[in-house]
Amino acid sequence: MVRRSPVLRAIESHLGSRQVSRVVYGAIIGLALIVALEAHPPSSGVVVGTLLGTAVAVGLAELYSDFVGIEARTRRHVRRSELREMTSEMAAVAFGVAFPAVFFILAAAHAIEEDTAFTIAKWSGVGLLCFYGFSAARLAGDGLSASALRALAVGLIGAFLIGLKALLH
Repeated sequence: MVRRSPVLRAIESHLGSRQVSRVVYGAIIGLALIVALEAHPPSSGVVVGTLLGTAVAVGLAELYSDFVGIEARTRRHVRRSELREMTSEMAAVAFGVAFPAVFFILAAAHAIEEDTAFTIAKWSGVGLLCFYGFSAARLAGDGLSASALRALAVGLIGAFLIGLKALLH
């Protein structure tokens, strides 16, 4: 029997959850926000606040829309078990949006430059999208080359946002 590390088991568990799609959704929102803020960059503290505020707003919008959707579709109140699942998914979206705040906290602490924080935030977002695209393809049974192609395709979403900003400014 092959023993896997706790980190690998946690990653495998996460990849098998519904949270994956929510983190990806949140990461795309976070990336779009970073790209928009970079045009006229506010202080690192303002970027942190903007990311966290957006994470809360998008997370609550996700929760509320799921809540209303369940009640309208099923013609009954949301059950406690459904609320727990919706809350977990809301947290995953919020995490995806808020994650780049880490780099701006480092910039606010003068551990890295603000320009570096923007660069790392943008490209780590693209990397995250590629990781999920590659992992999903592999877990669905695709080979390495097909999985790499999927990672490239989904990474182009992030690269498109970054390139669009470069063209418009």
